[in-house]
Amino acid sequence: MAAAAALARLEQKQPRARGPTSQDFIRNQVRKELRTEATVSGSSEAPGTNMVPEPKEEVSTHLVVPGVYFTCPLTGAILRKDQRDTRIKEAILSHFSTDPVAASIMKIHTFNKDRDRVKLGVDTIAKYLDNIHLHPEEEKYRKIKLQNKVFQERINCLEGTHEFFEAIGFQKALLPVPDQESPEEFYVLSETALAQLPSLERHKEQLLCAEPVRATLARQRRVFQPSPLASQFDLPSDFFNITAEEAKREQKLRSEAVERLSMLRTKAMREKEEQREMRKYTYTLLRVRLPDGCLLQGTFYARERVAALYSFVREALQSDWLPFELLASCGQKLSEDENLAFNECGLVPSALLTFSWDMAVLEDIKAAGAEPDSSILKPELLLTIEKLS
Repeated sequence: MAAAAALARLEQKQPRARGPTSQDFIRNQVRKELRTEATVSGSSEAPGTNMVPEPKEEVSTHLVVPGVYFTCPLTGAILRKDQRDTRIKEAILSHFSTDPVAASIMKIHTFNKDRDRVKLGVDTIAKYLDNIHLHPEEEKYRKIKLQNKVFQERINCLEGTHEFFEAIGFQKALLPVPDQESPEEFYVLSETALAQLPSLERHKEQLLCAEPVRATLARQRRVFQPSPLASQFDLPSDFFNITAEEAKREQKLRSEAVERLSMLRTKAMREKEEQREMRKYTYTLLRVRLPDGCLLQGTFYARERVAALYSFVREALQSDWLPFELLASCGQKLSEDENLAFNECGLVPSALLTFSWDMAVLEDIKAAGAEPDSSILKPELLLTIEKLS
């Protein structure tokens, strides 16, 4: 009964929340900056404010995230930003001992940064393999001259291509060339590989469909006890695309004149300013205050969509099937269906949001004689709860 009532509510169309306008963005930014100044000077701050933290020389007690970290998809290792490329390359190279075909494909797509050149090279290799597949009886298609102009310009220049040819059954050999005294080096497909054409076709498809191996952003999920410091953020430099001094100087200038400028600027000027503000931040630290006061914290890309936060919160809930809402500091509902990024909502470089259950669904559950779980978060997360200090 309770589930049916909840599903009925979920099927009803809800009005979509409208994203903030350019003027709203500027006004909110003004409030954030002025409140930040007030905090630095000793004033208390209203909960839920997105702060642009003023860089400090001293180590802050509120530095609740040490930096931005990533997860290697091959090993699961947690990496710093400056470790990503090196450690992923190491993981790919170590993979050659167990699966040289997969490792060489990953190397081609990951080690070479020019995506257009990679596509041209991969398409050329696929053409070689297609010719073998279509004409297995013709010897000329099973030989690739290494000094051939096409091979040199499209394939030889890419890291990982030689390993790929050797992994799928090609062997290097010196062969005579008509009307030429000295032999030249060729790749020649072995008889064993020729007898396994379906495998060649499968390797070709794997090569064509592969993508670069990229480290994924580590959410660094943390759970905190209720705290009056919930809205206070002090972020490491990883979260900024500008230097600490630039952030400090720009914050001071804006706090002095932004109200006057926001009244005088045209719409085009305001939109240009918004875009400039958005580009300053690559990451954002978000906290969600739950009904019991506990805080759920995670790291996100500034350009990720609001739906990513909804998924992050839902994964932590004991009753993950129940609908809920997330509210920004100004009380604006952030719709999961809106295709808005965090920086478009002004939720950078940090923000405190408020969680609330869908009250209509809760009422349906109670009317059916049931009660929702008393615990909001999953038990395993409650075991990791910390004090925010």
